[in-house]
Amino acid sequence: MSRLRGLVADTRPLQEPHFRRLWLANIVTVIGAQLTVVAVPAQIYADTGSSAYVGLTGLFGLVPLVVFGLYGGALADHFDRRSILVVTTLGLIGTSGLFFVQAALGSTNVWLLLSLFAVQQAFFAVNQPTRSALLPRLVRTELLPAANALNTTVFQAGAIAGPLLAGVLIPFVGFAWLYLVDTVTLFATLSAVVRLPRFGAIATGAAPGVRAVIDGFAYLRHQPVLLMSFVVDLIAMVFGMPRALFPEIAHLDFGGPDEGGLVFALLFAAIPAGAVIGGVLSGWVSHVDRQGRAVIVCILLWGLAMVGFGLAVGLADRWRGPTLVAALAMLVVGGAADMASSAFRSSMLLAAATDEMRGRLQGVFIVVVAGGPRIADVLHGASAAAVGTAAAAAGGGVLVVVGTVVAALVVPSFVRYRITRTPA
Repeated sequence: MSRLRGLVADTRPLQEPHFRRLWLANIVTVIGAQLTVVAVPAQIYADTGSSAYVGLTGLFGLVPLVVFGLYGGALADHFDRRSILVVTTLGLIGTSGLFFVQAALGSTNVWLLLSLFAVQQAFFAVNQPTRSALLPRLVRTELLPAANALNTTVFQAGAIAGPLLAGVLIPFVGFAWLYLVDTVTLFATLSAVVRLPRFGAIATGAAPGVRAVIDGFAYLRHQPVLLMSFVVDLIAMVFGMPRALFPEIAHLDFGGPDEGGLVFALLFAAIPAGAVIGGVLSGWVSHVDRQGRAVIVCILLWGLAMVGFGLAVGLADRWRGPTLVAALAMLVVGGAADMASSAFRSSMLLAAATDEMRGRLQGVFIVVVAGGPRIADVLHGASAAAVGTAAAAAGGGVLVVVGTVVAALVVPSFVRYRITRTPA
């Protein structure tokens, strides 16, 4: 029994009321958010029939993520973080409402849809580093890995329910209702955010702006382990995230309808499903000292899983049923590996950074974590147009493995990184 308790997720962070309220609100909110995550590329593909246009969501999401992610981190180190969360959550509610309006009016303007997506990502890019920077104020340092695992598990659970619901419902109710659900569920997070205490301004250095952002990069430059945590994640996501290919793979390789369907939903839900399984069984992460080596192993496993996914897709024309099962299994394995990698990297960043720098470093973190997959959307969309979906997915996995091995050899201090535990 004690061995089982050490394996399942550590729930001690939920004893803190503010963290618990945010976490419970997320259970509702992330499902709605994931409906929009699926609906946007599905609507674009339904309107255009092109994975290249779907891949443009990466470009339109990346630019605001970079600009506002970095600036938002500086804001989080200068102003009251609760106030920033209130404003940006209201912004997310507003943009989700506009998604609903354009779909309800029957718009097929792909550029309008992409522009709304860019505005939404700008609010997201300010909200997330602020929220992450607040975490060490809500839970003790030794509970940060467990808190990050809990947050990731809820997010990924929503990323399962959202795609499954979206893929099944889109052919029957259309896109507008999905956007409306996202709008309504965001009020749960708004309710939790307004109940947070005011934390006040933190930084005593430069006001938010270019100088403050530069100070954050200068701080990071002298933290090679943290810098490498960003580099290896970029390698994993830029080369290894094949989500822009899912609409075309579901339609052409596995015979689903072009506007969605069950296979489409399963592909989008598989990686989050793996992350949830990994999160439920995440008790072990609190016992790992050599976190740098653990990150490398997890990313290598992610890359190999994406190679397997691409190979399975390539054989779909011969054995559609078995290869679909194999493709989904590879995505599940990759999701579990990515969850563990994320928990370690997030904890390393929060524990090592000073409080007056956490916002800016979390800004860099959100640019890397959310921006990497958006670059991948562009690259995979363009690559699939040239070499096909199977080759694009498998080739990306190979590049992940090669890039991660090279990074580990170039900066061995990251592989050797380990935490020092305080005696009880």
